[in-house]
Amino acid sequence: MAYPIDLTTFTDLRGNLTVIEKIVPFDIKRIFYIYGVDNSVRGGHRHHTTVQAAICLKGSCTIYNHNGTHEDTFILDAPHKCLILETQDWHQMYNFTPDAILMVLASAYFDPADYIYEPYEI
Repeated sequence: MAYPIDLTTFTDLRGNLTVIEKIVPFDIKRIFYIYGVDNSVRGGHRHHTTVQAAICLKGSCTIYNHNGTHEDTFILDAPHKCLILETQDWHQMYNFTPDAILMVLASAYFDPADYIYEPYEI
């Protein structure tokens, strides 16, 4: 099941520094980011092998998640909030603010055969 983690952030008069180190439960093979989203819904899939970590670096978005038995909704609205999406987590991202930048860290390189687009029965 998807779960949030809080990234370590150091704050002083100069600003904030957020660290992603020894907290993501996989080796990072790919990084991509989504931005400039209109009212579209992104995602709509799960994976055979890929685990992901989603961080909204700027603005906010909502992530709906269903793992086959449980559904939940997460709001990513700060760059220290990270959502881990396991392989069984069918997810959709929506409600992007106009300035939103959603960065995703992935445990595998892109492979179209890794995607499962059919949602679970609710």
